[in-house]
Amino acid sequence: MKHISYLIFAFVLFATGAAQAAEEWGIEGEKKARFEAKVVDVLCELTGNCPANCGAGKRQLGLLKDDGTLVFAVKNTEIFAGAANDLAGFCGKRIVADGLLISNPKMNLFALQFKKLAPDGKWGRANQFGKDWSKANGGKAAGQWFKNDATIKKIVSEQGVLGIPGLKLKE
Repeated sequence: MKHISYLIFAFVLFATGAAQAAEEWGIEGEKKARFEAKVVDVLCELTGNCPANCGAGKRQLGLLKDDGTLVFAVKNTEIFAGAANDLAGFCGKRIVADGLLISNPKMNLFALQFKKLAPDGKWGRANQFGKDWSKANGGKAAGQWFKNDATIKKIVSEQGVLGIPGLKLKE
């Protein structure tokens, strides 16, 4: 009977969305954070240069809180990928963002892990970059996409690993 009670409790948590919560990554200054905010084009907010649709996927997107705080959403759950792909479909809309707020004396950053349309949309994992990369690359698995990306390979061949000409990656 005790096991059934645990299963019911787990189901209720999952069904209500309470199961969606940021995972800690062990980064200095990180803190789990969940908040509502409007998805905005960061450059638009800072300069007034505001193209339609938040720059159509070519601009950095951020989260504007009700108190006027602009949160830079710079990471998602994919390796070496940002959050712009995950936020693009929410341009100008309010979302609930769940992730890690990383505090640094120079700048605070936000690693988006889950998002949903506010107030009660469906939770989604912040992993759109990998899906988009896979689609753009003939269905290849995104996994370690950075090792198979044509643009990265071209830059490394021209400029070397870490921008050091002649330095090669171990195979």
